Amino acid sequence: MNNGKVRIYELSKELDLENRDILAVCEQLDIAAKSHSSTITDEDAVRIRSVASEKFTRRSAPPKKPVFLDRPPSRPSLRRPGESPIKKRPQILEVRRNGLATEGSASAKPQVIRPPRAPIRTPLPPSPPQIRDVYEYKKQYINVQYFVEHIKDDIGIEMVLIKGGIFEMGSPELEKWRSNAEGPVHSVTVSEFCMGKYPVTQAQWRAVSELPSVRRDLESAPSHFKGNMNPVESVSWYDAVEFCDRLARKTGRNYRLPTEAEWEYACRAGTKTLYNFGDTITSELASYERSEEQGTTLVNHYSGSNAFGLSDMHGNVFEWCQDHWHDAYEDAPTDGSAWLTDNEDELRVHRGGSWNSNQGDCRSAFRNNDFPSDRFRQLGFRVVCQVP
Repeated sequence: MNNGKVRIYELSKELDLENRDILAVCEQLDIAAKSHSSTITDEDAVRIRSVASEKFTRRSAPPKKPVFLDRPPSRPSLRRPGESPIKKRPQILEVRRNGLATEGSASAKPQVIRPPRAPIRTPLPPSPPQIRDVYEYKKQYINVQYFVEHIKDDIGIEMVLIKGGIFEMGSPELEKWRSNAEGPVHSVTVSEFCMGKYPVTQAQWRAVSELPSVRRDLESAPSHFKGNMNPVESVSWYDAVEFCDRLARKTGRNYRLPTEAEWEYACRAGTKTLYNFGDTITSELASYERSEEQGTTLVNHYSGSNAFGLSDMHGNVFEWCQDHWHDAYEDAPTDGSAWLTDNEDELRVHRGGSWNSNQGDCRSAFRNNDFPSDRFRQLGFRVVCQVP
């Protein structure tokens, strides 16, 4: 191809055919062809004009008509059977040769605009009870009233309100592991009072032992099995009374040991079974039949409580009561008061079983005794007071 023809082809590529008139372009091509070489014939000019005309026509083709879509054909209907259709505003999609575009923009690849989907709402989990006085009983929440008696820094005693009522004290003659000391069964009326949720812990004992003495000195760490949250043990009945007297003087409330009737009433919590959780006791419910190496457990080791909100009433440590020991319940008080004699040093009652007791000794009705001066690794206590 001669120089004139090369020049014309180069001009045809460089021209912006979308912004110029087609006739003016053809005239420019003819002039250029004739001015560069005499060997370029009219047939060449016609062919150049034809190529330019086709290129311009292709680029200036009118757009196709818009396509209206109510929703993408591939999306299944969300309407239920018999439900009226929901009227939606149609969306306009403008179709061009270089792809699908919305107003004011163009994309190189075809795109489909789908109606926005409704947000997925995940249900929130139920909120836990926002009540401070909630304890767990047999995997259920129960509402109880209680307060915390602060002793020192962050050490305090949770005192649970035990509402008054009438109950049958003792055990029936056919109860398993029953002894004659547990009869006869008799009705007792108990007034409301507050009782510690747990036996007194070693941390609580140590805090009160630092208070000024009332009648006797207290050893700060008498327990054989150590642990701040383990129950205090190896304390005598006199030691427990001194603890109550010091706490009462500090707080102004009449802290004392529970009477035997108050203890059994609080332990049963309306039940008549062998234990306040049924007729069967296991190592998952209480601390009993443990070896000397195992000893006591944390007072809050076993989750849950009885219907009054009290825990650790069976096993772990025996708990001192106010009452003197009597071999049976004949002539026992029926008003929930302590059953006392004139001899202060006689045997005192303790209830509940301990870490090395068998199943029968951990029953709600079981009774036992020791001298008030005795200190054993199985002996502890919990406190009660009047309702504030």
